Formats: sequence, C-alpha cells, structure tokens
Amino acid sequence: MPEESGSPEVTRPAPVVTPVRVVIALCLFAPFVAMLWVGSYAKTEPTVGGIPFFYWYQMLWVLISTVLTMTAYTLWNRDQRARKAAAQAAQAQTQGGGASA
Repeated sequence: MPEESGSPEVTRPAPVVTPVRVVIALCLFAPFVAMLWVGSYAKTEPTVGGIPFFYWYQMLWVLISTVLTMTAYTLWNRDQRARKAAAQAAQAQTQGGGASA
C-alpha cells in the first residue's frame, strides 16, 4: 500500500528471530544434543590408537564445540554490528527528514 506524502515514516525494529540467529542457536545447541544422547556413543568400538570410541568421541566434541562456539560468537558480533548500523542509518534518516546524502 503506497504511503501518503504527508504521513510520517514509521521505522520498524529488526526482527528478533533471523536466519543468522537460528544458525547461532544451532551452533550452541548441537554440542548439548551430541553429549546428552549417550546411547549414540556408549560403546567401545571403533578404537583410535587404542582409545575406545566412548572417550575419543567426547574429546572430539570438545574441539567441535570450540569451533561451533567461535562461529556463533563471530556471527553474533557481525549481527550486532549490522543491527547497530541499521539503527543508526534509520535514526539519521528520520533526523535528516528522509533526504539522501
């Protein structure tokens, strides 16, 4: 629906649930699911260097969790910077009367 020329422009806040935030949540949730689903790794075979699966699987998830947490942190910071820049641009646009720079 087209806006009337005399009506003030309404700015809407950014949505709370975005695809980036869903990826962040999955990155943080995956290690919990992997470690709490004990039945999937409660076995001794296959062994790696004589270490039973039960142990090396958990140690592998320490490394995977580190990578996933770093990814989530990077995505979160990028998302926050983008939201801040969008909010500042919207604020500048409303203060400047909507004129382009």
